[in-house]
Amino acid sequence: MREEFTRHEKLSSKELSAIDVEVGKHYKPNDFGDRVAQRFIKMLRTLPDTYFGRDHYMRAVMLETIAAVPGMVGGMLRHMKSLRNMSEDHGWIIHLLHEAENERMHLMTWMKCLQPSLANRLLVLGAQGVFFNAYFWLYVFSPRIAHRMCGYLEEEAVISYTHFLDDLDAGLISNGPAPPIAIDYYNLQPGASVRDTVLAIRADEALHRDANHHFADRIAAHRENLLADVQAKAYSEEQSRRVAKSPHYTQTSLH
Repeated sequence: MREEFTRHEKLSSKELSAIDVEVGKHYKPNDFGDRVAQRFIKMLRTLPDTYFGRDHYMRAVMLETIAAVPGMVGGMLRHMKSLRNMSEDHGWIIHLLHEAENERMHLMTWMKCLQPSLANRLLVLGAQGVFFNAYFWLYVFSPRIAHRMCGYLEEEAVISYTHFLDDLDAGLISNGPAPPIAIDYYNLQPGASVRDTVLAIRADEALHRDANHHFADRIAAHRENLLADVQAKAYSEEQSRRVAKSPHYTQTSLH
């Protein structure tokens, strides 16, 4: 979840609209694996485009049942690897599980807005089963490509939620009140709307997009210790505070 949603003050519609999610942001494929990942996601998108059309609520439900898979699969496999090797995971597991939970909360939110038919539930069940197993084996053999593919999946999620917003703004979809679960989860104003909910969820998807592309880059660069960067940043900030408090720094800054 983005840090904007974790602050004490409740978010207004204006503040949600001001969050820059870089709608057109796209990671250019660098190699064959990246191109395969991108083309697979583009092909996967044609299914909901064809079947759901502008039924944005059902499209969102389908999207979130798929988008919640990668984080759980990656977290599970890295958890088992950590147990087998009896070694640290360097910060991956907790992030991936948080990502999976965040995506699940998106699904719980949209489930308050519709009740899928039996046919759609069966479609979701089949799609999730196929995607889970395919992503599991992909992560086993190439975590880098798996994260790259997830990054491209989240790129498409940002686009889909932007289309959702466009139809809300055009009056093609009624902009009713936000589900209470979304108001509580995203710390929204009591009078928040469906549009506010879409803005909040889209912001989350943009964060997942950037995070997964970043993870793929780190794996490619053999820099998988996420905690090392966090610790280095914390050390740098602490050093800056100490320098700022020192008498020498004060005297120098006064001249």
